[in-house]
Amino acid sequence: MHKTLLTGASALVLSLAATSVFAQDIARGEGDFSWDSLDAFEAEYGDVSGSLKFWTPWNSPEESAQWAAVVSYFEETTGVSVELGSSPNYEEQARIDIAAGSPADITILPQPGLLADFASQGALVELGADSTDWLAENYAAGESWAELGQFEGQDGEVRQYAFPFKQEVKSLVWYSPDNFAEAGYEVPETFEDLLALQDQIKADGGTPWCIGIESGGATGWPATDWIEDIMLRINAPEDYDAWVTNELKFNDPKVVAALDVFGDIVKDDANVAGGTASVATTAFGDSPAGLFTIPPQCYLHKQASFIAASFPADTQAGVDYDFFYLPPYEAHAELGRPVLGSGTLVSITRDSDAARAFIEYLKTPLAHEIWMAQDNSAFLSAHSGVNLDVYSSDALRQQGEILLEATTFRFDGSDMMPGAIGAGAFWSGMVDFVNGLSAQEAADQIQAAWDTID
Repeated sequence: MHKTLLTGASALVLSLAATSVFAQDIARGEGDFSWDSLDAFEAEYGDVSGSLKFWTPWNSPEESAQWAAVVSYFEETTGVSVELGSSPNYEEQARIDIAAGSPADITILPQPGLLADFASQGALVELGADSTDWLAENYAAGESWAELGQFEGQDGEVRQYAFPFKQEVKSLVWYSPDNFAEAGYEVPETFEDLLALQDQIKADGGTPWCIGIESGGATGWPATDWIEDIMLRINAPEDYDAWVTNELKFNDPKVVAALDVFGDIVKDDANVAGGTASVATTAFGDSPAGLFTIPPQCYLHKQASFIAASFPADTQAGVDYDFFYLPPYEAHAELGRPVLGSGTLVSITRDSDAARAFIEYLKTPLAHEIWMAQDNSAFLSAHSGVNLDVYSSDALRQQGEILLEATTFRFDGSDMMPGAIGAGAFWSGMVDFVNGLSAQEAADQIQAAWDTID
C-alpha cells in the first residue's frame, strides 16, 4: 500500500490514492510491455521485502502519479513497502536531511553537481562496477551516461554513485510543417545545411529564427543551451567535459569559437524576429509564438522538448508543429551525433537490500516503459532495450529515437558548473554578449568570475 513521506516542514503531501490508476488499468501481461524483464527481476528479487523511502523532484500531481505507477510494479513484485516524498524545494530539503543524518533511502535529483557534493561527504552508497558496465552496455552512448553518475568519494576515488533515469533532449529545432511545405524548405541534415536554410529564408523575405532568453532571475539560460550544443558540434566531448570543470578555460579559443557561431546567428537583425535587441527582453516561453502567426514571423526555434507546453493550446504535434534534431557539422563528422540534454539521477542514500534491488529494477525495460506509456508524459529513456512502440505519442517516440541514436550524450553544461557560474556569470554573460559584447569579451568576463572561485 503506497504511503506518503514527510521529510521536513516543506514536504509536499502526495495524494497517492489515485496514483496507481495506470498500474491497475494495465494488468501484468497486457500490452506491448517487456513483462519478461519483470519476470526475470522477480525471480531474483521477489522476496526482498523491507521498506523504502524516496525523495524526488516530482512534486506536481501529474508527475508524482506517473512516478508512483512505476514504483507500484516494484512494490507489488518485491513486497517492499514504499513511501514517496517530494517538495518544491526538494534540493534544499535533500541537503538538510543528509546533513541531519536522516536522508531517504533513495534520493533522486536532476543536479549531478549536488550529488557529487553528497558523494564527497560520504553520503552516497557506491553502486558498483557492475552498474557501470551495465550502463555502458545497455544505454545508448552508455559510457556517457555511466560517467554522469560517477563522482569522487571521500577517499578521492571516482566510483559509480548514481543511476540515470528519465531523460530530456535539448538538441531540438522546432518548425511548422505547413510553413516548410509552402516555402519548399527541407529539414537540414547538417549544420551547414541549417545555415544555408537560414540564408535561404532571408533571401525569400522571411525571418529564420525566433529567439528569446528572458526568464526573470534566470534570464540568459536559453542562450547557454545554444553554446553547449554548439560546443558538442565543433569540439570533442573531452573538451566539453574540461570546459564544464574549467580545466578548459572559458576564454579558450575553442569556447570563443562556439560563442562566435551563436553570435553569427543571433547578432544579425535579419536572422531574428524582432531583431537582436528583442532577444534579451523576449520571454523564452513566448518566443516560439512567431512559428504560428500568419504569415509566420519565423520558421525555426531551438529549444528543449519541454517547450511544446508553451505552444498555443489548439496546436497539434506533427500537424501544426514538429521538430528535428539539431544536426552536426559535416566538417566535424568525426564527432558523430552528439545530444545535449538533462535528466535525473537515482542514488542510494541509505543502504539496504531493498534499495539495491530498486537499482536492479531500473535496469528492466519495464521500469521505463511504464512511464513512457502514460498520457501527458514527458518521459524519455536512453535504455536500448525498451519497446519504442509504448511511447504515448509520436513526438516522444521520435525524441526517444534521437536519444538512442546519439553517439555522445552530455548533460546541460551550465547545470554541471558551480552555481556562481552556471546559474550566474554564464547567464549574465550571454545577455551581455547578445547585447553587444564580443565573443572574446564575454568569454573573458565569465572566466574572470571562474577565477574568483578557483
